[in-house]
Amino acid sequence: MYLLITGVRAQVCVQVCVQVCVQVCVQVCAQVCVRRCACMLCSLSSRVSSLPLQLCGCGLLGVGIWLSVSQGSFATFSPSFPSLSAANLVIAIGAIVMVTGFLGCLGAIKENKCLLLSFFIVLLIILLVELILLILFFVYTEQVSESAKKDLKEGLALYNTDNNVGLRNAWNIIQAEWKCCGVMGYADWHEALQEKVVPDRCCQEHYQECGRNATNQFWTQGCYELVKGWLDDNRHLLGTIAMCILVVQLLGMAFSMTLFHQIHQTGKKYDA
Repeated sequence: MYLLITGVRAQVCVQVCVQVCVQVCVQVCAQVCVRRCACMLCSLSSRVSSLPLQLCGCGLLGVGIWLSVSQGSFATFSPSFPSLSAANLVIAIGAIVMVTGFLGCLGAIKENKCLLLSFFIVLLIILLVELILLILFFVYTEQVSESAKKDLKEGLALYNTDNNVGLRNAWNIIQAEWKCCGVMGYADWHEALQEKVVPDRCCQEHYQECGRNATNQFWTQGCYELVKGWLDDNRHLLGTIAMCILVVQLLGMAFSMTLFHQIHQTGKKYDA
């Protein structure tokens, strides 16, 4: 009888041990699977969130190169920043955005903590710069507006100079498309060029040398106010675009840090 009871107890102990081991193994496997699935999901999400950055960067870079090649020195309107041409600005922004997106995508594919951390830091820096510029713009709106008008008027004096073909092309395109003249009006050209002439694109009926005929009808509204009015009219659209960009940045930062944390928990090293 004693041996029978002992055997039953031993059998029960073995069954309990087996059940406990099975439960522990199932829990461990489930945790590993959950972590792995979470890591894969974060990796996929990080790739998806960085893809728009790469596409936007490639698009901007292509537009910048096209402007530089086909439009020549399509330049800035500001004489204070002669190298800040439309082409150079678009190329610089496109390159930064494309490299940032590449860091995030490659870091997610390789599950590389160094690349993911770099992606997060670059996005954080860009976000902080955007916020600082936005705050400064709203705080110093009047000062920025006056400085912009002053700088644009000073740039008019360079319209006929040989080494500012880009500036001349830019003003011609703006005045023709927007049907405006000068910064605040056609009188700006009289002051800048020191004579009673305006560019031909200021004429309501355009023909060669029409700007030298004082009896012609010129566009009376300045380009600055028209552009400013267009920005005001489309502020909701511009705000929506800005919010979309902000969401993409925040998602990229969130997914990259989540994936970084998952990789760190699994003990994965800095892979090449």
